[in-house]
Amino acid sequence: MDSTFFWHLTAAGFAFLLPAGLILVAASGMRAETAWDAALGGLAAFCLGGVGYWALGFAFQFGSVGFLYTDHPELSALLRGWTPLPEGWGVGWIAAGLEGWFLTGPAATPTAMGLFLAHAPWAAAAALLPVLALRGRAPALATLIVALALGGIVYPLAGNWVQGGGWLAALGRNAGLGHGLVDFGGGGTVFLVSASASLAALLVWPPRRNAQTDAARSGLPAVHLPLLSVVGAMFVMAGVLAWTWASPVQQPGMDAFTVVRTAVNGLLYAAGGVTVPLLYTWFVTGTSDPGMSARGLAAGAIAGLAAGPFPGHTGALLIGLLAGGSVPFLTFTLNRVFRLDDGSGIFAVAGLPAAIGLLGVGIFADGAAGAGWQQIGAGSYLGVQGQGVTGLLAAQGFRPDFFGQIQAQVIGIVWLGLWGFVSGSLICVPLGLFFFGIGRAVRGSEDAAPQEQVRRRP
Repeated sequence: MDSTFFWHLTAAGFAFLLPAGLILVAASGMRAETAWDAALGGLAAFCLGGVGYWALGFAFQFGSVGFLYTDHPELSALLRGWTPLPEGWGVGWIAAGLEGWFLTGPAATPTAMGLFLAHAPWAAAAALLPVLALRGRAPALATLIVALALGGIVYPLAGNWVQGGGWLAALGRNAGLGHGLVDFGGGGTVFLVSASASLAALLVWPPRRNAQTDAARSGLPAVHLPLLSVVGAMFVMAGVLAWTWASPVQQPGMDAFTVVRTAVNGLLYAAGGVTVPLLYTWFVTGTSDPGMSARGLAAGAIAGLAAGPFPGHTGALLIGLLAGGSVPFLTFTLNRVFRLDDGSGIFAVAGLPAAIGLLGVGIFADGAAGAGWQQIGAGSYLGVQGQGVTGLLAAQGFRPDFFGQIQAQVIGIVWLGLWGFVSGSLICVPLGLFFFGIGRAVRGSEDAAPQEQVRRRP
């Protein structure tokens, strides 16, 4: 086996710091008993998401990836996909992979299994978000069912559209929209989809009357709160950077410039993300809030996972500022205006920042990185030799992709957000009705028991 596989496996192991960091960031804003439940639920979601991704998710996401990575012989047999369109529309409109169930058959190769390990942390993160959002307000069994569905079906199908050779990635080839939807590390695929599904779940299960999600009311010792949030945010950043080297198919296609630029941009995304919440909370309250600032850092890192090396350094910093700056305002809007009472801050930390990262590609991508990305413009793009993914603000020497790339990004944001919200609603509404009916039946039997005892008294 090529020695580079060992580096990919090591990086994939470090990528699991991301779901661990999400648990710490979310737990820092919860009550003591809810944080305890979130820790246990997070472990359960990790297991269910991983098993679901092994059994079904990998096949759904990468069962047709052979059409995209034609230069990888060990993936060449993964060529079964489903599309709702007639054959005359071409293979670029694939909506689901259909090969590689349980990592058997064509998926039982080192490259395919390495691809599974690289994306397993993302499946775990997708399964984890609704569990963290629903702790203390939904039955534990319901949250675990949602986690299994997110990690095994919902996220992998979206991943097929973006990273498995599916229709959103092929918007460049099929519709002439730039390089298609560009989601470098899966930030939009994972976090926009899962956070939108979590938002639907929060609407199905409203907060309980005695819920106290305010961190100031937490029973945890006060010193633990900033430590949890800050360490968790750093774990998120480390997991995001590790994924850059985890994928066995993405890394060989990246030159030294792109690899190093990804790492430098990653630092700028995180630094920009922490800046606005740090200053905002100091300006409003007279002291900076480490919990809100850490959430801003995590939001910047998640936005950077979507944008990757494509924006220049200034664009990366601006994306981080926008992603981190959205956290305190969206947190206030969801909790105080819409009364969702989301102590975990999932949508504010993950959902909107992922969308900002995707949109940032259409605006700030400067053309210096991503030549030949998704089989577009391998030799030249827009008549310029070596030009890569480009948005509205191209670097000197490159031509702006006026409205082409940003249209692909907007289409992707809308579809991924709708897919997460609609699929989350289809899963959570029946579960909510089912458990509500069971709860009413149990309460009715408990109320009837004392009355029956009164009738039987002589």
